[in-house]
Amino acid sequence: MQNSDEFAQLRTKFRKFVFPLTALFLAWYFLYVLLSVFARDFMGTRVVGNVTWGLILGLLQFVSTFVITMVYARWADRVFDPEADALARRMGEQK
Repeated sequence: MQNSDEFAQLRTKFRKFVFPLTALFLAWYFLYVLLSVFARDFMGTRVVGNVTWGLILGLLQFVSTFVITMVYARWADRVFDPEADALARRMGEQK
């Protein structure tokens, strides 16, 4: 199965979706870290009351994690899993 062209195409489809999403999240995460280190004045700027940009961006880290998880789960349910299941069935029939 792992040597089949269909499996290679499925793996490529997975990587084309997951790798850019992962890179985007890591870039966003490291931006937050870099801002925390090198833009302390900005991160400490109060927006409303005692709420600072650092707190807002930190909370957005959690939000982005949940959004990325939902996007991936939706994509997997609608696109990837049906194709993977169909491939597994076809490969099972070929034995």
